[in-house]
Amino acid sequence: MSRQLLLLLPVLMLAGCTSTGPSSPLQAVDREVDLERFMGDWYVIAHIPIHVPLLPMFSERDAWNGVESYRLTEDGVIETTYTFRRGGFDGPERRLTPRARVYDTRTNAEWRMQFIWPFQAAFLIAWLDDDYQRTVIGVPDRSNVWIMARSPEIPEAEYQELVDFLAETGHDLERLRRVPQRWPAVD
Repeated sequence: MSRQLLLLLPVLMLAGCTSTGPSSPLQAVDREVDLERFMGDWYVIAHIPIHVPLLPMFSERDAWNGVESYRLTEDGVIETTYTFRRGGFDGPERRLTPRARVYDTRTNAEWRMQFIWPFQAAFLIAWLDDDYQRTVIGVPDRSNVWIMARSPEIPEAEYQELVDFLAETGHDLERLRRVPQRWPAVD
């Protein structure tokens, strides 16, 4: 890792801690999440994307066909693979492979995601349907959020319910972006 990146990381981490939204942090669901059922592929339907201008490899601002995949290892690590096409359905494929661990073992709904060692970020399962078909993942300061589903499309009424949830929890809907999905993807 370059020296400039190492010097920049603490600044970026502190910048992510500021918020102009509600004063209390976003909360995870207050029920137990069955990790085995949660694992697998989730299509990113909409998001307030991670975007770090000085680190374009972390930018998902122009993601298309976004899919987040989770796999639980025997030692409790959640291996994550986020793939998307940059800029269009035929754009170059990008892949991020952070690792996570469950932080709140009472509910399994709060994880610590690590993109770059030793820095970790809190990721919260803020909403999850009973059938494990739709979810909302967020961060405590509401700077990023992901509406995800097991299928690349959801009915408009269900999408609107999730957007309403984001409004109720204080997310900036002006920054919410629908992620274009078209499958099968171009190879």
